[in-house]
Amino acid sequence: MRHTGAITGVNRSAALEDAIDAVLPQTQCALCGYRGCRPYAEAIAAGEAPINRCPPGGDEVIAELAALLGETALPLDTAHGQATPPVVARIDEATCIGCTLCIAACPVDAIVGARKLMHTVIAAECTGCALCLPPCPVDCIVLEPTWAARDRDLQRGAAPRLRERYQAHQLRYAALEQQRRNRAASAATTRKKAVIAKALARAQERLAGRKS
Repeated sequence: MRHTGAITGVNRSAALEDAIDAVLPQTQCALCGYRGCRPYAEAIAAGEAPINRCPPGGDEVIAELAALLGETALPLDTAHGQATPPVVARIDEATCIGCTLCIAACPVDAIVGARKLMHTVIAAECTGCALCLPPCPVDCIVLEPTWAARDRDLQRGAAPRLRERYQAHQLRYAALEQQRRNRAASAATTRKKAVIAKALARAQERLAGRKS
């Protein structure tokens, strides 16, 4: 049971999810076991996940969530990762083959490029989530330290922008997926019509043969 006297009203659940999501760093790294910060916030609000699974947020975010929810702060669950200094992705542009798989994988659209052309990382937007590494077929992406210390104030300030970038990414790829489904459905309909047309043609040929 989550306790927070500061959140009231008929839409208490959504308000609680919003409040929790506002605390999370919006790195969208999925280290917590959920596909992004919002799903993790929803799970916390529903009492389905503990508050200590966010390595990028570390002890600071855990303490803020504990205060928000009226719970006791827990140690970071290191099974989900460590609270490490910031890193950013870098693409070896000479090795990059322009496959665009990293662009699709980046949850905050911090990678730009076009198919069969060189890609590059927008370092200022990269959250260091490492989600771009596994899909790269030529292993041309590495994570490098920024040499900056962990800074909760900077993280908090960047969160709204990262949330917007994540939402835009999700909407764009949902639209692309819908387009793919529409094309597949259209192609299936075309194939079905072609099969029916051939069957009718064969039937008409047989009928014509009987009459002759």
